[in-house]
Amino acid sequence: MKYMTRRQALRLAGCATAAIPLTALLGRETLAEDLPQLDPEDDTAKAVAYVHASENPEQLCSNCHLYTGEADSEWGPCAIFPEKAVNAIGWYKSWVKKTV
Repeated sequence: MKYMTRRQALRLAGCATAAIPLTALLGRETLAEDLPQLDPEDDTAKAVAYVHASENPEQLCSNCHLYTGEADSEWGPCAIFPEKAVNAIGWYKSWVKKTV
């Protein structure tokens, strides 16, 4: 039976410690797809006049600077509504044009 040296044990512990935050980040990305949809009756949604469908086709959540969802997704995360998904064709008065 081969034993691990102290140096090998410390290296392994260091790698394991570094991997913990990485796995948390990867887990967070996979959860972004499973976010619950924002309810327009939510207090924060009401405060910023969020609607699921914008009346102005040039001002959509999908082209807002605060929207972090994929360009082709129907729903995605937004910085204003943490842990909720907004409709890509939605709108709210905090809308800011995304710069390319």
